[in-house]
Amino acid sequence: MGFLKVLKKLRQKEREMRILILGLDNAGKTTILKRFNGEPIDTISPTLGFNIKSLEYNGYTLNLWDVGGQKSLRSYWRNYFECTDGLVWVVDSADKMRMESCKAELEILLQEERLGGATLLVLANKQDLPGALSSQEIKDFLQLDNIKTHHWSVVGVSAVTGDKLLGSVDWLIDDIAKRIFTLD
Repeated sequence: MGFLKVLKKLRQKEREMRILILGLDNAGKTTILKRFNGEPIDTISPTLGFNIKSLEYNGYTLNLWDVGGQKSLRSYWRNYFECTDGLVWVVDSADKMRMESCKAELEILLQEERLGGATLLVLANKQDLPGALSSQEIKDFLQLDNIKTHHWSVVGVSAVTGDKLLGSVDWLIDDIAKRIFTLD
């Protein structure tokens, strides 16, 4: 994160965070957003653009941007990078066939200058499905230990059951807060 951005946040005393939720199509991004926001998840359709939710959580205003993951939409992801404090990368842990694509897209994202310094939370979603890769297997496959440019964590979650979702978001918010609100 740039020094001027830190100063701006301190000067304005804002308690606001911009969180970008990305991942391949059908990873569960919208379901995670709805579950976190307390909305029903019984009717979810593919996101053909983006969803924005602003909500108050633990004394912060979270601006959550859920952007569609279809291959035809990925080139538009860069339009949402500006001022991102946290990046949530959602992985369909049960879709072993697309792990290479998932890894390649994440590697491209992590090279983006405008995402530099953003906290990375990898959600290994769909842990409730049989045969889903564990969070450790996702970590190893995505080679997360090689990431030196971002604080990161990987958590196995289920958007359907909500398992470990709040705890992972708490980690994300705490990490962002330590980085950008340190002098409050």
